[in-house]
Formats: sequence, structure tokens, C-alpha cells
Amino acid sequence: MKKLILGVLMALTASGVMAQNKSWTADNGNGTFTNPLFYDEFSDPDVIRVGDDYYLAGTTMHAVPGLVILHSKDLVNWEFASYCFDRFDFPEDRFALKNHQEIYGQGIWAPCIRYANGQFYVFSNINGKGLQCYTAKDIRGPWTHHNMQGNIYDLGVLFDDDGKIYAIHGYGEVKCTELKPDMSGPVEGTERTIIPEGNGVGEGHHMYKIDGMYYLISTDYSPNGRTLCSRSKSIWGPYETRVIQADETYGYHAASLTQVPRGTKYRIGEDGTKFQLGPLDKDATACSNAHQGGIVQAKDGSWWALFMQDFHSIGRTVCLMPMTWEDGWPMVGLKGNLGRAPRTWFKPDTKLGCYAIGDEAQPMTAPYNRSDDFNGKTFARVWQWNHNPDDKQWSLRGGRLRIQSQPAEQLMWARNTLTQRVIGPKSVATVELYTKGMKDGDVCGLGNINVPCSWIGIVKQGNTLTLRCFEQLTNDTVSVPVGFANGKIYLRCIGDYDNDKMQYAYSTDGQNFQTVGHMMPLSYQLISFQGSRHALFAFNTKGRQGGYAEFDNFTVDEPCADRSANIPYGKTIRIINKATGRPAIALKHGVLHDSHAGDKSQLTQFKVIDRGQGRVALQCVDGRYVKVYGNGLPGDVRFTDSLVPAASSDGTLATTDDINSTTFLWQDFLDHDFMLLSLKNHKYLGKSPTTGSSYSWDFAGPDPARRNGSVLMWEEVK
Repeated sequence: MKKLILGVLMALTASGVMAQNKSWTADNGNGTFTNPLFYDEFSDPDVIRVGDDYYLAGTTMHAVPGLVILHSKDLVNWEFASYCFDRFDFPEDRFALKNHQEIYGQGIWAPCIRYANGQFYVFSNINGKGLQCYTAKDIRGPWTHHNMQGNIYDLGVLFDDDGKIYAIHGYGEVKCTELKPDMSGPVEGTERTIIPEGNGVGEGHHMYKIDGMYYLISTDYSPNGRTLCSRSKSIWGPYETRVIQADETYGYHAASLTQVPRGTKYRIGEDGTKFQLGPLDKDATACSNAHQGGIVQAKDGSWWALFMQDFHSIGRTVCLMPMTWEDGWPMVGLKGNLGRAPRTWFKPDTKLGCYAIGDEAQPMTAPYNRSDDFNGKTFARVWQWNHNPDDKQWSLRGGRLRIQSQPAEQLMWARNTLTQRVIGPKSVATVELYTKGMKDGDVCGLGNINVPCSWIGIVKQGNTLTLRCFEQLTNDTVSVPVGFANGKIYLRCIGDYDNDKMQYAYSTDGQNFQTVGHMMPLSYQLISFQGSRHALFAFNTKGRQGGYAEFDNFTVDEPCADRSANIPYGKTIRIINKATGRPAIALKHGVLHDSHAGDKSQLTQFKVIDRGQGRVALQCVDGRYVKVYGNGLPGDVRFTDSLVPAASSDGTLATTDDINSTTFLWQDFLDHDFMLLSLKNHKYLGKSPTTGSSYSWDFAGPDPARRNGSVLMWEEVK
């Protein structure tokens, strides 16, 4: 792991100051997309379509501006639209991180976005304040705040055909409450139980009325994560319920959670040795699988789910999943493999053989510009303050961000800390820090707002400046005496977030970086209910107003964002099963089997034939092509001597059985990990690591540890 991180560091710094690379987007540029939609945190998604436009709302917890809304034309490429508010408009100290009061893990969460009566509505809950609603005629605002109060949270809202407005809420016992049209609060006396406890229904409700039937999408975490649909002919029930999605992890196991030992009183920002990282079970799905989110019908009539999934220390982000209606139920997944969903699939409105989105393709975009030179009058919209800031204690001046140092004993209590979500799977953030304004007791730098937190920065004691790296988990510090010209130093965070690791580095010239401390473990945790966040901070440890720090040229580099070469088109590869470490071999007997580890014989070599739009065929070195016969059971992965053309002369694909039997959609799992999805039965190629059976094409999907035999690795044969 250390070699990996240092290798990333050296590669990024080899050419001097870091260049600006592209940011992760799910769009593959060929009519397909690969989940997640964003490789940074976006929790509790809810989605609507208004005409040709899609809008997605997500949780922001204690960070401000709050309640983010994104906009898309194709469900895959998203851009920032607005926040519903700039700051919490409540006077209590806890909203502003004052006097050791905080709302970590609280704030505003689980929004529901709707469009009715010519305006947008966003409903959400604020802990201790009850139900809130924000309304606007334009998605970009301005937004009007309605404090509806009432004990309603994690809700779904339905504007019914008769003009009434219903809120669906509760865990296990699901309740329905009518809301007042002026958004002044619930209608007194209307709350009723519509689904009693005992039906396995959870929370995170999303209510829809489709063809006269009421459909309630909800998620449950007990005893394991899954998504359910309940339907009824009446809003008041009775409801019948089915599981519509379960076990889809895309090969990501549950993360190690930050835990507070029993009997230990813990407060945010204290000695990290009072908590620990919990046990890691790589085979566990737990509640980290895809869950909680909204569904939407696309312009072409297809249905889609946008559910969140835990991506380790990154936090929860969004996956786009095709849906199939079966017997009146909206099932996640594709015919032949319902309940699971591909990581890579065709975008809405994509026609096989001719890539089109409406009249023209939607540009490939990422929601945010993550880098910021601070030359403007405002920040890049990716930035959020950790709680309400004191606007008298920060400024943008002279092309730099200045943060005044206020009293705090530790990063988690530092006011006016500016944050943005880390982005995976790997990324490197760098910032220039100017220290001439620092005073005795000041601590300034680049940190990771998480539980546990960490940082690298400059500490001023008397007239002495010291570089220091701090890790809260071990309550450990590493100090390095440095000399630097003009009071300027470069600080860097190197993150391998898929593997829950990060390390800090520094440079005095912006060219040569030195790592500090060790590779720190990262976790996801339910204390602040957020993943890792970059933080620019300044605080004073001597209980007084200090000086200031200035920051410039914050850059984020994403070495994995460019996936254009991830599919080895035209190359000859060896396919190795991750569960066994053995290469696949095209037996002369006519079936696909596995060989012994390290076999490099000719029959373990396969050429990847480009069939367009992410589709491939596999050709053995002796000229045969891999083909699925029958239902793809063991022994039915065999070979054919010829391929039917992937597209007809007019550019469209005739979906014949012969084409689909030899055409597979490549599922990119990064770092040479992949899966192959059959376009015949919508299941995956795999081989049991225990039974001795030949390869089959009947795997529903990967297990969390990627060792059930369906996740493969490729290596190029030179």
C-alpha cells in the first residue's frame, strides 16, 4: 500500500506543479455509464423530472450552504443547480459551532424534492426543529423557507390528484399525514398508520402515484440492507410489499466503522484514543449495499432508480440503476436478473448501434470544479463551511482566502473551517499556505474532517514555526522543523479512498514533496454521518483571538478519472479469476474452464474485440469466439467459429440471439478488475471457486469481497 501511495505521489509530482486533470463522471462517452454517478458523497438522493430536465436533491447535514440540488438532461451527467439556503437561520450556538455546541451528524438530512403548482418544493428535517420546506419558482432560487415543525422526518411527499398533500414517514410502522397547502405545518388530526409494524418495511420513504396505484419505495437496514416497494389502490392502504432490490454492493464490502467503547463518554474533538475502528468483515453486505433513493421515468419511457451506496471512507454516493416492471411491480434490474443492477449500462435514450440522447448528446460534465484559485468574489460551489461561519472572520482578498484564527483546542471545534468532500477512488489535494499573519498559539493547515480527524499544518509557538502532522485516532503528532521562503509552504493530502488510506506530504518549493507520518486508516462512521472531507482551517490553542492564515491555489488531481483506456480493446489478455488466482482456459474439449495458477499457455489468451458502446467479444488465440449457449449454466459457455456483425448497415443493432450470445457488456471495476455481463440473459460470467464446475454465465453479481468467482482481473499478453 505504501508503494502504491508513494507511486501515485511520484507520478503526480514528476512534472512539477500539479496539472489540472478531468474529474470523475459516470459517462463513458460511448452511450454507457459506469456507477457511481459521483465518486464523492451524496447521501439520501431524491429525484424528479420536469419536462426534459432532471433534478436531484441530497443531504448536507451540518455543512452550509445546505440542501444541494443538481441538474441533468440525461440522468448521467450532472451540474450544480443551487443550495436551498446559505446558512441555518436559527440563533442557537449549536448551529454555529459556538461554546462547544455542535450539530455533527444532525442538521438537515433526507430531502424530498417535488414540483407542483408551478414551483419546486424541497422537504427535509432539521434535528430539534422539525419538518422544513423550501420553495422556489426557479430551481436556482431564491428559495423561501417554511418552518413547518412537527415530528416528521425521513419522509416522502405526494401531491395527489385531488389537491391534497401527503407526507409518508416513520420506521417499521409507516404513517401518513396530510400537509397544509401553504406549508405552515401538518393538518391536525390527519396522522394515520398505513402500514403496521411487522411487515418488514423500513424508512427513507418515496411515494408515487402511477396509473392510479400508490407505490411506496422504502429501505430497511434490519437485519440487512434491502429496498422494498409497497403498493395500494388507496393512500391509506391496505398495502402489499415486495423486496425489489437486495445485495447489490458492486463488490464493495461494509467499511470499518468508528466505534466508541461502551461506557466511554465521548465528545467530538476529544482524545481519539477514546474510540476505535471496528472490525472489518470483507464478506459482509450489512447495510452498505445500494439503498434509499428515488425512482423516475425517463423521457424515453424507461424507469430508473437512483439509490445511495456506502463507498467506504468516501461516504455515501449515488448509483443509477435500470428498472423493469414485472406484474405491476417496479423491480430494480433487468429481465432475467431482477433485484441486482449492472455497474455499467446504457444511458437512457441510448440506441444500440447509434449513440443518441434526444437530438444531440449531453456533454460529459462533472457537478463541480473542485479546484479553486480564490481569485473570484465567491468560492467554487463545491465548498461548504463546517457549521455556520462567522462572516467577520474570513475574507477573499488579493486572490487568497484569509481565515482568522479563533479559539479552539482541536480541529473539530475550529470555527470557519472551509470543507469539500474528498473524491475517489484516488485523488490528491494540494494547497498553498501563507503563514506571515500567524500569531503565537495559531495552528493552520489542511485537514480531514472525519471521526477520527487528522491534519497537516504549521504551528506557531512564540516566534517558532513548526510543521506538524496530527492523527486523532492515536492522539499522535509528528513534528518537522522546516525553513521556507516568504512564509509559504505547500501542503498535500494523498488519498486512496477505495482502500481507506491516506497520507500527508509537504513541499517548500512546490516541486519536491516529502511525506509526513504514516499511512492513516480511514473509516465511515455514524457520529457525524459524513465521509472524509478536505478542510482548510485556522485556530488558536491558547484560548484567544489569533492571527490569520491565507490559502491559495487549492487543486485536486484525480488519476483514475480518465477511464478511456480501462477496456483493453484490441489487446490480447489473460483472464484471471479473483477468487482463485487461476487463468481461464479455452479447452479443446469446447468449454471454458480454469487452468493452474501461472499458466501462460496459448489457450489462456483472449483478444478483446470492440463491438461498440462498451460491448466486447472474446476471441481465443486459435480463432474461436466465446459464446453463451442455453441459459449459460456450467458447460454452456462454449465457442463458435464466427461472429454475427454487431450492427447492421443502417447503424442499428438487430438484437438477434446470435449477436447477444457472443456480445458482452464490459463492467469496469477499475485497477484491471472487471466483470462481463451477457446481453442474452443479463447475468455475469463466473466460476465457482469451490465446486470444480466450468465457467457459467449465470452469476447474479459480485459478492462484497469479490471472491464468489464473478469478478475477474485482466493482464495484457505482450
